[in-house]
Amino acid sequence: MQAQDVMTANPACCRRSSSVKEAASLMVDNDCGEIPVVDDEGSLVGVVTDRDIACRCVAQGKGSDTPVEEVMSASPVTVGPEASVDECCSKMEANQIRRLPVVDREGKCCGIVSQADIARHADKKETGDLVREVSEPTL
Repeated sequence: MQAQDVMTANPACCRRSSSVKEAASLMVDNDCGEIPVVDDEGSLVGVVTDRDIACRCVAQGKGSDTPVEEVMSASPVTVGPEASVDECCSKMEANQIRRLPVVDREGKCCGIVSQADIARHADKKETGDLVREVSEPTL
């Protein structure tokens, strides 16, 4: 099984200049916790998560009009659509991330693989291993 078989395709995206309020609204509208950030050509330049908004915006006293660029995680870990589910799990585990953007050969975001996607499609052992490794406290 490959990333393209389990991913959420064509995710909602925002721009660097989008406000955190706009990104949060996209999260609510799309029932997700991460929004890819793309440039004018649609190439992935970062991701903004609900945690980014909480920790890098709200906790620091920034307003809802703060540009996503100020709180996003730049240079996210990604996979291509042909990546195996095992490779997706390995990257998520190694980087302790719960969501993995999928980019095509041109660097455009075409999907996201989440822990939930893995849980719906992988076996119980693989899912359990992923959740355990991603959740391991960092020292």
